[in-house]
Amino acid sequence: MKVAFLVAPEGVEQVELTDPWEAVYEAGGTPSLLSTKPGRVQAFNHLDKADTFKVDMTVTDASVKDFDALILPGGVANPDILRMDGKAVAFVKSFFGAGKPVAAICHAPWTLVEADVVRGRTLTSWPSLQTDIRNAGGNWVDEQVQVCTSGPNVLITSRKPGDLKAFEDAFVTEFTKAGK
Repeated sequence: MKVAFLVAPEGVEQVELTDPWEAVYEAGGTPSLLSTKPGRVQAFNHLDKADTFKVDMTVTDASVKDFDALILPGGVANPDILRMDGKAVAFVKSFFGAGKPVAAICHAPWTLVEADVVRGRTLTSWPSLQTDIRNAGGNWVDEQVQVCTSGPNVLITSRKPGDLKAFEDAFVTEFTKAGK
């Protein structure tokens, strides 16, 4: 199971990157860090700078064919930067077109809204995104984790770092099903 983690050059919430990364690894998968620029990405612990992480591949060099699934970590700045990058948005949208599972947590559904892939889907997020999701045609729910199968792919969403365990259990289960 090859899983792409797409993040902006800075602003990703560190725990929303590192904990799911470890869950993929422990499930026998191969995680890869993608970004819009090569080098390193700057993670944050809420508003404070945290660690940096080496980018494995830029989104320009990546193809949906190279991966079995996609994870979009949150952080306030991370998805806001990603949704302004046409190649990042197209990469995200390509997973929906290919019928491959996508998991997004916290503020990450902003990128899904920009990719126009939430229409008719039920998802959760950080509460401040509910109006954006509804305006984009999605059904927002306030739940720890939401697994939506009413679309071209499985979409797994979660609200916040406190929901990481449920998020990880759900995406590992769904990614494993998709890989069979």
